[in-house]
Amino acid sequence: MSWDTKIDEQIAANKVMIYMRGNRESPRCGFSARVINMFNQLEVPFVTEDMDQDRSLWDALAKRNDWPTSPQIFIKGEFVGGCDIVAEMFKSGELKQMLETE
Repeated sequence: MSWDTKIDEQIAANKVMIYMRGNRESPRCGFSARVINMFNQLEVPFVTEDMDQDRSLWDALAKRNDWPTSPQIFIKGEFVGGCDIVAEMFKSGELKQMLETE
């Protein structure tokens, strides 16, 4: 299965999908750890995928989103952005509101 197909399936099946360096139990960069912390504080379920496991995953995500860095966060099937964008949304309350609405 191609990464494009797998990404489509993952973002469709999970309200919050985070592509990051490492995983929720062991993030491998500060930005990924910060994102995990924010979603843990909001107590919402989320799934992670380790972008370091396969270079072609990085390439597929960069091509899809025109976003070359990690983490990359999808909420309700839509690409939201990376750590800085999600951190601003968290701080303003917009992230919580987005996650609470159906």
